[in-house]
Amino acid sequence: MISAVSLRREQRKMMFKKGKKATGETRLMITLLFLFCGWVCLLGMGFVFASEDESEYVPVEDPLVLAGLEEWRDAKFGLMMHWGPYSQWGVVESWSICSEDWIKRPEDHYEDYKRKYKKLPSTFNPVRFDPDKWAEAAEAAGMRYVVFTTKHHDGFCMFDTRTTEYRITGPGSAFASHPTADVTRAIFESFRKRGLKTGAYFSKPDWNSEDYWWPYYATPDRHVNYDPALHPERWRRFKDFTFRQIEELMTGYGPVDILWLDGAWVRPLKNMPDEFKDWAKKKEYNQDIDMARIVAMARSHQPGLIVVDRWVSGPYENYLTPEQKIPEKPLSVPWESCITMAEGWSYNKNHTYKPVRQLLHMLVDIVAKGGNFLLNIGPSPEGDWAAEAYDRLEGIGAWMAVNGEAIYKTRPVPPFKDGRVCLTGKKDGTVYLVYLAEEGRVDLPSVIRLSDYRPPEGSVLEFVGASGQLDWKPSGKGIEITVPESIRRNPPCLHAWTVKVNLKD
Repeated sequence: MISAVSLRREQRKMMFKKGKKATGETRLMITLLFLFCGWVCLLGMGFVFASEDESEYVPVEDPLVLAGLEEWRDAKFGLMMHWGPYSQWGVVESWSICSEDWIKRPEDHYEDYKRKYKKLPSTFNPVRFDPDKWAEAAEAAGMRYVVFTTKHHDGFCMFDTRTTEYRITGPGSAFASHPTADVTRAIFESFRKRGLKTGAYFSKPDWNSEDYWWPYYATPDRHVNYDPALHPERWRRFKDFTFRQIEELMTGYGPVDILWLDGAWVRPLKNMPDEFKDWAKKKEYNQDIDMARIVAMARSHQPGLIVVDRWVSGPYENYLTPEQKIPEKPLSVPWESCITMAEGWSYNKNHTYKPVRQLLHMLVDIVAKGGNFLLNIGPSPEGDWAAEAYDRLEGIGAWMAVNGEAIYKTRPVPPFKDGRVCLTGKKDGTVYLVYLAEEGRVDLPSVIRLSDYRPPEGSVLEFVGASGQLDWKPSGKGIEITVPESIRRNPPCLHAWTVKVNLKD
């Protein structure tokens, strides 16, 4: 039987082989097949949209997107990269040119600072840029997809756009003549070669566009600095400009799996929740960028594209994106925690990197709660990662090589977490109990106790990465698992250990 996932792949291959669109007959055949497969997928997914945090989520109906979401949920672990000329200064991405009270700058004169910032591309020359090296390290760490910042809020494009000269391939860029100057293309191609999915981070606001920050007015904050209702033609130009840039990414960079949109204040005024009004609302400005038009175009070129209009509830927020945190409880809708490996999103040579143990425990906690982990690394202005980043990925990869089956293609299993044990499970009923090591411990306890989980009688338990069945017995509502001395002193990995529960036939 043809799966929904296979059909999605075939449709996208046809469209890229034949140009922009497949023939009408081909598209009709695939659509009819997909309606059937999508209906089957819907029956099997079993989403329950309940809880305060998830109440605004709009379920996906497009069977192609549903298939893509299931693939993405199976992937679990991805790489994010914030990179641009700002990496030369070690600042908080492009935020330093935003005139808000929380922003700190090394000098007092705002306009002078902006002029200097605008010239950063002339010295941004990442000659050590080697996307194959990054893709190899990401794959070895067990990552399955990448989300790259094609454009941050400053409007500098890390791709070869025709809409502005403020781009890495532009006349003012020191890197423009390099063979891999179109770094977005090079990154996507390198990661695809290793089987990773690709995602395009794209900022909806654009502080370089005169149709967003009009030079006629001051720029007092992150918002458009004029009322779109009073200047509809200027706002229309900005909407068209944004549309064209996204269209370039959707048509010129091969198959793209995720369109990851940032800048939640660019949104319809009617869709402005109360908790956002202290930072996302600008008077009564309606910054409606016409997402329906953008998404229709994007999916006409990229069937099944996952769209993440983050923090803007509605049909274009296909998964939720908690930032720098992990939800306390499992979410029943698709979600992803985006978290930095170092102290910030972009590169700073003085930043401290989280240890491998902490990163692994984050991964296990997120997966046990039904989410994906998008781990950010900020490349240096020279075009490489810090040595600490490679070291952390190597440590994660060593653990994933042993325990990956407890991560990939799993879903939450109640009670999700029991003491130091996180639970995940496969669709066939196999359950994994991942014991998170205490700080400084390299050996296992003699007994692992769970107070609120008990497998069916007759289940066979074994350590992943070690041979032999484990003795276990009921204890209250839970169980006690005896850890053999040979495994306790010589565990199969560091930082966390996995017990596989093979359910009785």
